[in-house]
Amino acid sequence: MSYLDNILFAVLLAVGFGYFFNNVKKLRRNINLGTNVDRIDNPKARWTNMAMIALGQSKMVKRPIAGILHIIVYVGFVIINIELLEIIIDGLFGTHRVFAFIGVTYDVLIASFEILAGLVLFAVFAFWTRRNVIKLKRFVSSDLKGWPKNDANYILYFEVVLMTLFLLMNATDLHLQNVPGGYSHFIQAGSFPISQFIAPLFDGVSNELVMLLSELFWWLHIVGILIFMNYLYYSKHLHILLAFPNTYFANLNPQGEFDNLASVTKEVKLMMDPNADPFAAAPVDENAVPSKFGASDVQDLNWVQLLNAYTCTECGRCTSSCPANITGKKLSPRKIMMATRDRLEEVGRNIDANKGIFIPDNKTLLNDYITPEELWACTSCNACVEECPVNISPLSIILDMRRYLVMEQSAAPMPLNAMMTNIENNGAPWQYNQQDRLNWKNE
Repeated sequence: MSYLDNILFAVLLAVGFGYFFNNVKKLRRNINLGTNVDRIDNPKARWTNMAMIALGQSKMVKRPIAGILHIIVYVGFVIINIELLEIIIDGLFGTHRVFAFIGVTYDVLIASFEILAGLVLFAVFAFWTRRNVIKLKRFVSSDLKGWPKNDANYILYFEVVLMTLFLLMNATDLHLQNVPGGYSHFIQAGSFPISQFIAPLFDGVSNELVMLLSELFWWLHIVGILIFMNYLYYSKHLHILLAFPNTYFANLNPQGEFDNLASVTKEVKLMMDPNADPFAAAPVDENAVPSKFGASDVQDLNWVQLLNAYTCTECGRCTSSCPANITGKKLSPRKIMMATRDRLEEVGRNIDANKGIFIPDNKTLLNDYITPEELWACTSCNACVEECPVNISPLSIILDMRRYLVMEQSAAPMPLNAMMTNIENNGAPWQYNQQDRLNWKNE
């Protein structure tokens, strides 16, 4: 590489990572639009969660075929990109295989990278076939039309291109390493269990042309990596990065345990304690904005729920296990997460357009993105939470939005309103008073 190439590479790297960190900054801002929630308790359990679920993929393998294929792509993606460090050093300083000095270890590393690249290509082909040929039911749902479906395929194509460029880069490198008497700075380094079968394709081609192709594959590979890295922000594959914090900050409470509103709990305690002095409470700030019960828009959700929305990979395991969806109801937990992310992105664009301030746009997550019909179809069974490979909780969003419908709009379905009226009047869900509860014994 010439000095001009080194400078060009440095500029390319700066632009690529600069744009990436700008998107990370925007992502963090959007997530912080949510309300505060304490998720820093029990760090040991949280680290274990992250190690087992995000790193160890323990929930992925509950469906063995998809789980094994995903592990191949995941491990391949992570380990092969270790080579990115060598590429960056070579690109900045004009060196070639700068880590070759570690000898046999380097040969083993390059060989493992190549084997993983081959496995990734196989896994990607299997994933593409499952989505586009076999058309598994969870991949042909109405909520995956248009961009979500295309996005999933784009990622697969990205993987194919990057792995192919990696192998072609190594094949041309190997060819030039074996030129009698040596060629330029191509030292003997690395072991190439797959590229050794591709390298013969360049036999009979002039060394100058192979050198040109080698540089072309190298440049396309690094440019492809930078494009892929910046594409993640706009893709469902943002979970590659967010699965780790998402599992760390996941709810550690038992899945059937619902959270209580402190203000409501306080009112109930005052009602149940005849000796309580309601005027002994802390003074009320007349200028304070009244708190909202539940959530009607993304700003009412907590920041972990918004992190959940960005982490969702749209795999559909939640929806395929949802009893409401299975019986034909409109609810899709996957769509709940996708809609939350779409609304959050819309709010973020609003803030960008208005110089850091959100201007009301007469839209809300409730009604404009998620309908009450979907919310009330949920049975609160937690199947979606149990099935999610990265501990996302669509149920928590559903419950907060239902809480808003009930407590802010009194818009619960008629049977539920009747039940709550009976509890208020009779102390039980049934439509008869307490004296008649045991009449069934006399029948």
